[in-house]
Amino acid sequence: MKMLCSIYKSLRKEGIYLYVEKNQALSQIPEPLLKTFGQPKHTFDLLLHPERTLSRVDVMEVMEAIKTQGYYLQIPPTAEKN
Repeated sequence: MKMLCSIYKSLRKEGIYLYVEKNQALSQIPEPLLKTFGQPKHTFDLLLHPERTLSRVDVMEVMEAIKTQGYYLQIPPTAEKN
């Protein structure tokens, strides 16, 4: 299974990205999420497939989220306090 997705970054919140299926663009994103996310800026398109490695998340998790809810929201990991 392959999926062409578009990745948008939040201009409001550093390190937060939305992955959506390219042909759907932002049509599947709930309005409250878009308000919190802020103005999305298209960063690039990416072909997702099971063999692809993503830096912060499992590609299958991203693909499943896009398939079931229409988007995947990537937030930066929280820093652990010592």
